[in-house]
Order: sequence, then C-alpha cells, then structure tokens
Amino acid sequence: MIIESVLKEGRKALAENEVKELLRESGIPTTDFQVVGRYEEIDQKKLKSHVVLKVCSPNILHKTDVGGVVLDIPRDQLEQEFKKMREKFPNEKLLVESVQDRRVEVIIGLINDPTFGLTVMFGLGGIYTEVYKDVTFRVVPIKREDAEEMLHEIKAAPILEGFRKIKVDREAILNVLMKVSSLGEKYMDKIDQMDLNPVFVKEKGAVVVDAKLLLR
Repeated sequence: MIIESVLKEGRKALAENEVKELLRESGIPTTDFQVVGRYEEIDQKKLKSHVVLKVCSPNILHKTDVGGVVLDIPRDQLEQEFKKMREKFPNEKLLVESVQDRRVEVIIGLINDPTFGLTVMFGLGGIYTEVYKDVTFRVVPIKREDAEEMLHEIKAAPILEGFRKIKVDREAILNVLMKVSSLGEKYMDKIDQMDLNPVFVKEKGAVVVDAKLLLR
C-alpha cells in the first residue's frame, strides 16, 4: 500500500520512514524510529543513552551530503541538536532513533538492470561501499543457495566467516536477502532501486539502519 500511495502522489522517491515501514511489512528488521515535527513529540522512553537524528524527506535522499545526519548524540544533548537540525531544515520532518550495536556493516539492495531486470545486490556496507565496490548480484527471485553463494563471493567473505573471531549472524543476513528478493518480486514493475545501507549485522540478528527507495 505504501508504494501505491506514493505513486498516486506522483512521487518517485520514498522518505526513509516510508521505506522502513515497507520493510517492516515485509518482515525485514529495522530500527525503532520516530518521525516528528517538534522536539516535544519525541517519546523519550523509547530512546537509549545515545541517539541518531536525521532529516526525513523524499526530497533529500543523500542526507549526509547536506548535513542532515547527526550520529551518536548523548540524550542530554538531543534537544540542542534537534534545534540546529530544525533551523537547517525548517519544513521537513526529523527522524529520531537509538544508536544500534553492530559487528559488521553490509549493504543489501535492489537494482533495475537494463539487461537482466531487477537484481538483488549484496556486499560490504557503510561508508566504504563506493570505495571497495565489493558487491555481488543475482536476478530476482533468488533461492537460499543463491543467497549463500552471495555471502561467499565477496572479497570480504572471511569477515562473515569468523575472521579474527568476529561473530556475525550469517542466518540473519540470508533471511534479509531472501525477504528483499520477495519484496522485489512483489513490486517487480515498480521498483527502480533500493539501498539498505548500512545493515548492521550483530552476533545475533541484523537490522536495517538506513534505507532509500526509488520507483520507476
């Protein structure tokens, strides 16, 4: 329903909260975020000791480039950071969520390839994605064995296999890959590109921390 309503509005891009709602509907774990217009609307009980603050708008996809992301804010400094962000983006909603623990960052996405159609992407995530370009692809829909192959194919595969005793939940990664494939299959004719980056992989579980989605 989210994608259909966005298309009816004539938009091609979803705001982060809209993408995350779509992920939740698809059974893909994401953050416990709050989208607010005023500081007083924040439910402080839902926040941990350190917080992330972002501008939340379908018109601002590259939030970091415009100073629209502040990480690791102590809760007692959130109000002043909120005021700064509100001054910078007076007409946009702001997204607040707790800082997430992580062992490894990966990227999982969907890309509409002109030759092969919609494909699932997987690789090393975070700020190094564009530097290392350590990614692999499969055409939607994928099977579990395809997802397992994707984990083995990237250069960073040893990190996912216990390198230096780093414990990560490989099953959680496979689960997200399969559900992203199912999401892509469901909206095959509507999705142009989706980036889930970073996805924080923990010793137990995985969570999508940031998400973008563009429609055809």
